[in-house]
Amino acid sequence: MTRTKRVLSIATLFPNAHTPRFGTFVARQLEALAKRGDWDVTVVNPIGVPPIAFGKYKPLAAAAVDGEENGVCVFRPKFTLIPNVGARINSSVIARKILPLVQQLHAENPFDLVDAQFFYPDGPAAAWIAGELGLPCSIKARGSDISFWGTRGFAREQMLEAAERATGLLAVSQALARDMADIGMPYSKITVHYTGLDRDRFRPLDHTGLRLHLGKTLGIDLHEGKPLFVSVGGLIERKGQDLAIGALASMPDARLLLVGTGPDERHLRNLANDLRVTDRVHFLGSVDHDLLPVILSASNAMVLPSASEGLANAWVEALACGTPIVISDAGGARELVTGPDAGFITERTVEAVAAAMRALIGNPPDKQAVAAVASRFSWANNAAELAAYYDRLITA
Repeated sequence: MTRTKRVLSIATLFPNAHTPRFGTFVARQLEALAKRGDWDVTVVNPIGVPPIAFGKYKPLAAAAVDGEENGVCVFRPKFTLIPNVGARINSSVIARKILPLVQQLHAENPFDLVDAQFFYPDGPAAAWIAGELGLPCSIKARGSDISFWGTRGFAREQMLEAAERATGLLAVSQALARDMADIGMPYSKITVHYTGLDRDRFRPLDHTGLRLHLGKTLGIDLHEGKPLFVSVGGLIERKGQDLAIGALASMPDARLLLVGTGPDERHLRNLANDLRVTDRVHFLGSVDHDLLPVILSASNAMVLPSASEGLANAWVEALACGTPIVISDAGGARELVTGPDAGFITERTVEAVAAAMRALIGNPPDKQAVAAVASRFSWANNAAELAAYYDRLITA
């Protein structure tokens, strides 16, 4: 009988009881892999807590709970986090904190591979742990870990060392693979591994009264005949929601739904107020995963002109719902928007974003044609590709 292979995945980007939507795409990927049956998955999700846990950190400390979650064994050890200034040492702190746990787990039932689901701080920690266990190592890049941490000298140095020590590297798009090589990572080690998608959840919903039903759910007066746009992503500067709000100012009948939370919310609210569109910009915060496909399907377009991306899950989810996208030429945009049905790749200016939004109102593509653009994405495909890649690493 063939022994089930075992992967230890180190993932700071992973849901927990306090932040259940944080890193859900990482959880879905690893759950899909475990569901196949040929790889057993153990996740170590280190949770950083300051020496004195107050404010937002207090409930996070309480979320450091181990358990079996959708076929994945999850351990959540706490490590000492020094807010704002501890970033340069987090990889080392995490690695040394989790090593005893990892060694115990490995002694009880040996792992075949160590994996990191984000390049920093996870990658350097995983590379060191793999060295201690004498195992191959994989590190996945997702976008901001390269565009943000890769520009900071202390982090880039650790990331490049980890990339050299790793057996293989993953990138969520061809564009990101090139970015990784540009900062000095060995291109020959990189495999492109596109995101997955819950195809049962994200699909075109085109029944009569969908927008009216959504409006009642959200408590917003949504008219069937008036333009509706959505932007899905963390409310942070690089995501470009300010451009979507600016574009809305030139479209007096349109509304914009912002799905997500983040530190830029106050600035965006002030911008909406300054542009006198407060009554047409709706901050929804985090929404239930069952509601998101309804929001996407009811919208004319999903607008996310980011300054940088890998290949955003929100792009794929919108297309799968039959909703075209207005995005910037960031990350894997050109790997997804390959024809007019998908929407527009636009410059990061208010005028360009507004023009693309108006074009999709005036000449909307067929929903089924839009959804076909995302037909290659599924968690089953994602897991199959990941399993094959892991198999190559442990037999290299």
